[in-house]
Parts: sequence; C-alpha cells; structure tokens
Amino acid sequence: MDALRKLRTPIAIQDFLDFLPINHEKHGETCMSPSQVLKMKKAHCLEGAVLAAAALSLHGHKPLLMNLKSSPGDQDHAVALYRINGYWGAISKTNHAVLRFRDPVYRTIRELALSYFHEYFMNNTGRKTLLAYSKPFNLARFPNWMTREDELWDIAHALRDAPHELLVPAKNKRHLRKASALERKAGKLIEWEKRNPRT
Repeated sequence: MDALRKLRTPIAIQDFLDFLPINHEKHGETCMSPSQVLKMKKAHCLEGAVLAAAALSLHGHKPLLMNLKSSPGDQDHAVALYRINGYWGAISKTNHAVLRFRDPVYRTIRELALSYFHEYFMNNTGRKTLLAYSKPFNLARFPNWMTREDELWDIAHALRDAPHELLVPAKNKRHLRKASALERKAGKLIEWEKRNPRT
C-alpha cells in the first residue's frame, strides 16, 4: 500500500488511475482488491473505484463508492466519492473519454450523479441510459477489503443491490433527446486498445 500512501490528493489519485492500463479481462471477469490491482498493474471501473477509495481512506477520507445504474443493455459504472469543504467530487476509472473525474463542486450526491447523465448513452443508438444512483456506499464494513487475495464479488454484488435513487422522472422519459452524431463519435474514443499487451 506504500504506492497509495504517496497519493495525497484526489487529483493525484486520479492521475495514477489514468496512467494505469484498463483491465480488459481477457482471461475472464475479475474484481480485484487494491493490493491485487497494484500487483497486476491494471484495473476496470469498479477495481479503479475501490483502489481510489483505498487511497482516500489512507488520507483521512471515508472509503465511499457510488454506483451509477444503467438501463438494460448498458453497463453500470462505479466511482469513488470524496468531499472537500462540504462539496462532493468523484474519482473514476474508465477507458472512454467521458464518465471521468469530477471536481469537488457538487453540493449533493444527486447533483454529482446528474453530472454524468448527458454523457451516459449507447454509442450505437444515442439513447441515454443512466437511470439511478446509489447513496454513498461505505467499504469499511467489509473486512480486509484493501488486501484480500480473492475476488471482491461480495462487494460488487452488495453495491449493485444497494438502495438506488431514480434520476429521471417517469413522466419525462419520453422527452429525453438522444445523443447527437458528434457526441456519439466522441463517445467511441478509447484510451487503451485491447491489443495492448499490458491490458
């Protein structure tokens, strides 16, 4: 964990995650602990969020996650939460140009979750898919979550099944505009190609 102790700010943690290759799970699905991520030198979104929460906890923050729940056909996304001077921000690991870091400028968790809404869409159709967000999910209740050698599927399932708050009023769903062709083109940008031997 010495590498994480050196990451003293949310910005430093995000910079570290950006440098870390994406985990394409070429040999099957994984849900690695922070110590395993540091060993394997790659992470997907949940693994990155848990790693960020571990780094935050080493510097006095609570290890909090937020799950962004999507509609069927798309994937959920997890971020690590932090709070500075009463305002919320988020640290995020993603292979795409969107759904990334959020500065601590949001007064509520709902405001923070809504900041991801317009970027959360299916690239093939432009349909917006972000439905709900979880309340802050504290990892501290899971023993040895930072250093476990087994997969953290219990955490993944508990986060998925945690209470979520809806973002889109039911009466307004039919008024949502699809992402434009330019937005969809930008949404296809990725940082780490699957052919990269490190991922």
